[in-house]
Amino acid sequence: MRTVRALPIIALSLLPLLVSAQGTYELLLRSKALTASGKNAEAIGILSSSADLPNDVRLLTARADAKLMNGDISGAIEDYTSAGKIRLNSGEYGLARSYARKGDPATSLYHLEACLRSELRRSEKEILLDPAFEKIENSPEWRMFWKKEWYSSLERQMSEIEYLARSGKTGEASSILQEIEKNYNGIETAYARALVSMSAGKFAEASALLSGLVNREPGNEKFLRTLASAQSSASNYAGASASYTRLIDAETVDPELFLLRAECYNATGEFQKAGSDVEKYLSFIPDSRKALSLAGKISSAAGNNLGAIRYFTENIRLHPGDPKCYIERADSYFVSKSWQWAINDYSMSLDLDPSNSDAWLNKGIALANQGRTEDACHDLQKSFAMGNRRAAEYISRYCIK
Repeated sequence: MRTVRALPIIALSLLPLLVSAQGTYELLLRSKALTASGKNAEAIGILSSSADLPNDVRLLTARADAKLMNGDISGAIEDYTSAGKIRLNSGEYGLARSYARKGDPATSLYHLEACLRSELRRSEKEILLDPAFEKIENSPEWRMFWKKEWYSSLERQMSEIEYLARSGKTGEASSILQEIEKNYNGIETAYARALVSMSAGKFAEASALLSGLVNREPGNEKFLRTLASAQSSASNYAGASASYTRLIDAETVDPELFLLRAECYNATGEFQKAGSDVEKYLSFIPDSRKALSLAGKISSAAGNNLGAIRYFTENIRLHPGDPKCYIERADSYFVSKSWQWAINDYSMSLDLDPSNSDAWLNKGIALANQGRTEDACHDLQKSFAMGNRRAAEYISRYCIK
């Protein structure tokens, strides 16, 4: 595990060398992280430095996405058009979004129709929720466009099941599933059954259904993601890490996959692998509260409490207003019996969130270990009054004469 430190600023003159060393997948992951953080100009810069850019659809569309988010609509249109010349229809959805941003509904819908007639069609939900179309969504052309049936009844029912299942509305999802099963008995029906099983908390059953689907369609990203989620929810972390590995090996452009796999490796005690993945994620998003927290927990589980404290300290530096960051470092001090340091951090967390009964409890225990019984009893009784029954044991030990 590394010592947490500020990442060096890379000189612009060295950027092409860095890009060539990274490879296309690494570059796409990094640009995705940058655009997610609103650093669109930086993403455009590293993508533009790739020698493979003119002939790579993924790089061109990624740069087009970044340009569109950065307000360069003309530049985005140029890149989406170039991508479409390499792979048919690959730029159509981006062009539809770009012309919508320009307030040109006719051209936007021309490209949207081309997208919907291709193998790269997007879901109705994705399109209707896409803010890029806000400028044209009240236009006569937009309303006329959606009068046409672009999606089958099965597609609409599947979309509804996905929403209901993920909203915990199992009964309603089951009712739609029954309607689907009357008319269809294919892959989508099996997927719908898996979603309903997950919604009902039957994660092992869902995993079995999804494993069968993945065997039939090994490259289906949706099936693999859902399988990994079901396996993780079933506490089958080894299976989930294997599913996330398949997604990563397929070069799925999503930095979060490394963090999700790190959580699985941590759960199976594979701390070196977990640490490697979380470091990878931090190389993309170095200020991630969640990733720094996980890195600290991995270090602690591996017996490196000092390393854990370094990660938690960095998290506090970056997120000084988050009480959880202080609690995580306090817990590490608590484990190492550094009572005063633990007390200081629990106090900081309680200044930010005085409703945390566990923080009051642990602070009270730390105070008791320093022999500060009166202060300890105040905190222990505070924790008990908040409903924390674990405090009763310590109140009996330290506070009842």
